[in-house]
Amino acid sequence: MSAKSILVLHGPNLNLLGLREPEHYGNATLASINQTLVDNAKLANIDLETFQSNAEAELVTRIQTIATHHVDFVIINPAAFTHTSVAMRDALSAVKVPFIEVHLSNVYAREAFRHHSYFTDIAVGVISGLGAHGYTLALDYAIRHIDQS
Repeated sequence: MSAKSILVLHGPNLNLLGLREPEHYGNATLASINQTLVDNAKLANIDLETFQSNAEAELVTRIQTIATHHVDFVIINPAAFTHTSVAMRDALSAVKVPFIEVHLSNVYAREAFRHHSYFTDIAVGVISGLGAHGYTLALDYAIRHIDQS
């Protein structure tokens, strides 16, 4: 039996967390969010990989690797690609791995264009507006989901 694994994907501009609009995204850095997730997954004996890119093609390619490199669950913050990327949606649909969509800010309390997601209807769930803690909640769910499968 292969090791249990979770892939966390971060979309564009999330590499600027801690600097970028803290009123919307908080003060946590991407490195600190990732480290918390890795540490918590390790306690549950689950391998966790993180990947961030500002390029849609790189994110699509990383998602496609799931087809040949086993992943049990995906946690994804598509960031701006939430509202534009049919390609990422199609890749997630193709690999058929359950995922949770995470957003640091409450997208429904922001501009109208942020209210539409290409991912929500195919996601297991959505966590929006809880800051960095949303990732931890998504990880907790993912671990339970994997353990029950």
